[in-house]
Amino acid sequence: MANNSLLERLDGLDARFEEIQTLITDPSVIADQKRYVKLSKEYKSLENLLAVTHEYKKKIEDVEDAKDLLASESDEELRAMAREEIDANQEELPKLEEKIKLLLIPEDPEDSKNAIIEIRGGTGGDEAALFAGDLARMYTRYCESRGWKIEMSSCSEGAAGGYKEIVFSVTGNGVYGTLKYESGVHRVQRVPVTETQGRVHTSAASVAILPEAEPFDIEINEGEIKWDYFRSSGAGGQNVNKVNSGVRLRYMWNNPNTGEDQEILIECTETRDQPKNKERALARLRTFIYDKEHQKYVDDIASRRKTLVSTGDRSAKIRTYNYPQGRITDHRIGYTIYNLPAFMDGDIQDCIDHLIVAENAEKLKEAEL
Repeated sequence: MANNSLLERLDGLDARFEEIQTLITDPSVIADQKRYVKLSKEYKSLENLLAVTHEYKKKIEDVEDAKDLLASESDEELRAMAREEIDANQEELPKLEEKIKLLLIPEDPEDSKNAIIEIRGGTGGDEAALFAGDLARMYTRYCESRGWKIEMSSCSEGAAGGYKEIVFSVTGNGVYGTLKYESGVHRVQRVPVTETQGRVHTSAASVAILPEAEPFDIEINEGEIKWDYFRSSGAGGQNVNKVNSGVRLRYMWNNPNTGEDQEILIECTETRDQPKNKERALARLRTFIYDKEHQKYVDDIASRRKTLVSTGDRSAKIRTYNYPQGRITDHRIGYTIYNLPAFMDGDIQDCIDHLIVAENAEKLKEAEL
């Protein structure tokens, strides 16, 4: 039998879809970029939902037609075909219902955004910096496998290799919605290259996945930004070292969460082109402010969920990489696998898929669908 309460929730979707179709072609809406982007995202979500909804309703009709045929037809061959059609469609209906339930849950508006990844070595000194470098390589390989574009923003190398800190942006389809599960503290257990007696040490690195803010997400008075220009240091050739391509911005911002004025300082030295470095520095400024202003939103979600997969809490220990046993364990969902070399080479999709399934289960429970 069809889920009547679910069908009731689907009423009116076609009318709203047609309304949005009209709105996104309206010049006044197109001129309002913030509204236009919001409506475009709603259009895409409704398009996906309606495709599944129409398939669901068609199968319900097919079941009813087959039942009518079964009740009125005496030919055994036709009756057998009707029973097969009923069985086949009734097997598919629950699957379509689950798809619809998930699509009915409002998407996090940030999921479709690009992302900025910040990785910092934590406890463990040189070994933590080496592990931060391993994580940076892991995410780089994963993003490349997805066809996403990576742009370095800044990095500070460790004395023995790796990174004390590395920041890079990732551009592609649904980047933040996929990578957001990686925010938190990553712990490694292995024998450091600096260890002479073969003892296993535990070190850590923190990963922060931030949704990249778009220019119309927040308002920045660019006239109040103070710019400094300087020569980049380190590798990169004579041009990087002799031309003032490095940029540093200073911006006074009133933090709405504390009410206090805060100076934001951002440097970018990654390209030989000063305008490109300025553009990247501005993108990081927008993202920093956007992230802080939306922290209350993240905290509110965390307070409402008892077992949260992606909290945005960057102090939570989320995963352990045990090299002696070749084991990776994600502590949030009890996920354990023994393919550490492949995992560190960017093969992390299976873990992300399990995290997505766990979060979807939470969302369904919360929505009581």
